[in-house]
This record gives sequence, structure tokens and C-alpha cells, in this order.
Amino acid sequence: MESESIVNGESLVEEVRNELVEIDSMAINDHAQRFDELHMKLASALSSIDGL
Repeated sequence: MESESIVNGESLVEEVRNELVEIDSMAINDHAQRFDELHMKLASALSSIDGL
């Protein structure tokens, strides 16, 4: 993960939006892996905020 993007919430939100647009244009069979990766990125960001 890029810790800089996690620290900057606005850039993280923009990255997530861009990834969701990419996922939307992909074949549905490829969605699960990308959603898992996105989930891990968001979970990591939340953990860094909570100090866990």
C-alpha cells in the first residue's frame, strides 16, 4: 500500500473512485479480485486512522 495516499483522505477517495470506474468497465468475472484489492486498501486506510 502507498502510505502517502492513506494519509491524504481526499486522494484516497479519488483513487477509490477511479478504481471503481475501472472495475465497472471490466468483465464481470474480473470484478471479485479487484473488489478484494480495493477492500484491502480501504481496510488498511481505516486501520491507520484508528491506530490499530
